[in-house]
Amino acid sequence: MSQVTCDLTVSLDGFVAGPNQRVEEPLGDGGELLHRWMFEEPETNAPEIAGILAAGAFIMGRNMFAGPGPAAWDTEWRGWWGEEPPYHAPVFVLTHHRRESLEMEGGTTFNFVTDGIESALAQAREAAGDKDVAIAGGAQTARQYLSAGLMDELRLHISPMVLGGGERLLDGVGNLELEQAEVRGTGLVTHVRYRVLR
Repeated sequence: MSQVTCDLTVSLDGFVAGPNQRVEEPLGDGGELLHRWMFEEPETNAPEIAGILAAGAFIMGRNMFAGPGPAAWDTEWRGWWGEEPPYHAPVFVLTHHRRESLEMEGGTTFNFVTDGIESALAQAREAAGDKDVAIAGGAQTARQYLSAGLMDELRLHISPMVLGGGERLLDGVGNLELEQAEVRGTGLVTHVRYRVLR
């Protein structure tokens, strides 16, 4: 049976983005350094990178797609990833503002969902078929799915750095019980896979 998974890179102090997030620095001050493991050690971390992109559908928050900024859409904006985003599958973007679906190269289509996390999950499950649905981020979106008990597996990629502020992953999640399933590491990251217990 397919699962709902979430892969996020976090600092040692629990932040997925640094302070002062803005359009020029969507991951905030120092936030880009969290992801060094993907670019400086891609062969060593190949299983985790492949796992992040293996889902049949993805869910993300509006800020992950468009970054911090005005609430209304800039309809010229096509995301951070260029004309061929890495997902190669349907992506469901949580938002309060309607927008037509956006087809990109490589099989990625961004669908904009205005009626909540359960609706986005139902649409993503249908699109994914027997594959997993991945909560792509950001932190607020992951917290919503964790708090609602709608996530099966949380995969944290812990970067050995301290950001000191920014967007913290687990603030306000409540009583969360995790069971460690796997740990693996390299010089730039420790990968921890947790089962989320109900």
